[in-house]
Amino acid sequence: MLDIRFIRSNTKAVEVNAHNKGYDIKISSLIKLDDERRELQSKVDKLREERNDIVSQTKGTKPSDELIAKGKAIKDQLSIIEPQLKVVNDNYLELLKKVPNMAASDVPVGLTEDENVVAKTVGDITKFAFKPRNHAEIASDRGWIDKERAAKVTGSRFAYIKGDLVKLQMAIVQFVINTLSGEEKIAEIAKSSGLDIKLTPFVPILPPLMLRTQMYDSMDRLEPRDDRYKIEGDDLWLQGSAEHVLGSMHSGEIFEESELPFRYLGYATSFRREAGTYGKDMEGILRMHQFDKLEMESFTTADDGLNEHLLFVAIQEYLLTQLKLPYRVIQKCTFDIGKPNSRGIDMETWLPGQDKYRETHTADYMTDYQSRRLNTRVRRASGDLELVHTNDATAFALGRIMIAIIENNQTEDGKINIPSVLQPYLSGKITL
Repeated sequence: MLDIRFIRSNTKAVEVNAHNKGYDIKISSLIKLDDERRELQSKVDKLREERNDIVSQTKGTKPSDELIAKGKAIKDQLSIIEPQLKVVNDNYLELLKKVPNMAASDVPVGLTEDENVVAKTVGDITKFAFKPRNHAEIASDRGWIDKERAAKVTGSRFAYIKGDLVKLQMAIVQFVINTLSGEEKIAEIAKSSGLDIKLTPFVPILPPLMLRTQMYDSMDRLEPRDDRYKIEGDDLWLQGSAEHVLGSMHSGEIFEESELPFRYLGYATSFRREAGTYGKDMEGILRMHQFDKLEMESFTTADDGLNEHLLFVAIQEYLLTQLKLPYRVIQKCTFDIGKPNSRGIDMETWLPGQDKYRETHTADYMTDYQSRRLNTRVRRASGDLELVHTNDATAFALGRIMIAIIENNQTEDGKINIPSVLQPYLSGKITL
């Protein structure tokens, strides 16, 4: 969430930003609640101080009737004011949490996702001497996807992934882990992007698949709750992406500046209800309730936060280029970047079977919006404590990138040419 001091000093800018992001927030109401909260807190603090003074005066002696009466009066006043303070505090926090993060200065202003900007297009769309098929047809013919039996066992939007498609997924996972867990490739990607950053490799991590309500809410990723899966009878939710459990893992901790950036590469099976998408993208495995993802997450100082975001975008482009897939980079507008985001970039990969680009990646820069509620800080070399900045980004959503590989590398007889960078992880095979 935003610092209330920043909000009070930049009321108009915060209101305009909220509007541009599609949120109807009355900042004047928040300021009024903050005023009430401060006033009540001051009264409570003063009364508690008086109460403590009485206790110190009577320590080891019998209190006078006057002090007893004064102590009772303070207790009565606190019994009235403290509940009032709690109500005001709760209302204040609820409204403060609704204020979106400030968009970066270069984010396009737009009130619909149609106002996102295509920043660049890389690679020519794949051409075939035959009519390309979509991944669902090819995978069904090859026995790689079984949604009918999954529907019998679990319901719609689930699938059994089988055979060579499993091998392909594991090859992609190994390729990404090997690429990002060493300094050499990080250095190569940073240099080609003109980024002067610390060459810290990513630590591969298998995170928990569930998290508590408080952590999910503090990450500001719990809403809309209709899109999340709640574990009945427990204060637990299935995570919707690995960054939900990676970004929250250092809650309440203090990094030393020398430790940063701290970079994770999380592999997790993720869960989303896909509420509001009934009947949309039902064919194949494009939009599922359960899916596997490789997700990048990092913690940096405020100075390095934006460059870290740009590094993540460069990594995404590098990975797509290595697979020789045509894609385009989308700079998301204010409406589409998301409530906790300061900046957001999408990658859309060309899918010949659908004859259009579809989103396969996203990169989110949150500044200190998440770390303020998580209380994740860094001790600078000067000794000062500051909130860290957080970034997250898709390395690969495995289902979607396999769709892109299948559709862009299909042959007329229904086989799939394997991208050369993945062949070493598939025993040297060149086709599936």
